[in-house]
Amino acid sequence: MSDHQQTADSRQYITFFANGQEFAADIMAIREIRGWTDTTALPHVPHYVRGVINLRGIVLPVIDLKAKLGLGLTEASPKNVIIVVSWDNHTTGVLVDAVSDIVTVRSSDIQPPPDIMDATQDSYVDGIAVLDGRMVTLLATSHLMAMTENAAATAAIEAA
Repeated sequence: MSDHQQTADSRQYITFFANGQEFAADIMAIREIRGWTDTTALPHVPHYVRGVINLRGIVLPVIDLKAKLGLGLTEASPKNVIIVVSWDNHTTGVLVDAVSDIVTVRSSDIQPPPDIMDATQDSYVDGIAVLDGRMVTLLATSHLMAMTENAAATAAIEAA
C-alpha cells in the first residue's frame, strides 16, 4: 500500500501536537498547513476562537485546539502552525503546536475513547490509536467543525 492510499480497513491521518499530546486528524479533511499568522479578534466568541485570518480572500475562523479541548490556552508564536480543515463545505483553521507525521492507522489499532470522558468531550474523539508504542488521540473532525459552526452562529446572534 502506498503512503496515500486508504482502504476500508485503514485510514491515513496527519499527526500533530497540542499541549505535548499527540493528536491526529483524517488526512482527507486537511486542506493545508500554514505557519502561525496573527488573527483578528472577534467580539462575543467562545474562548477557544482565536479570531479570523484572511486565507487568499476567504475569512477563516481559527480555533485553539488546546483551549477547545480544555487543556489551556496556547501562547501562539512563530513555532505554532494552523491546520486548515475542511469538512462538509466548512473550513476552519486549527491552531496546534506542531505537525508531526502522516500515519496509516488500521481499524484494529483503534480503541474507543474511555468511558470517563464526558459526553461533550467524547464527541471530539473518534478513538485512541496505539502506534509504535505511543498513544494518539484521533479527533472527530466533523464534530469539531460542527461545534465551531455552532459557536460562530451563536456569536453572530449575540452580536446582532
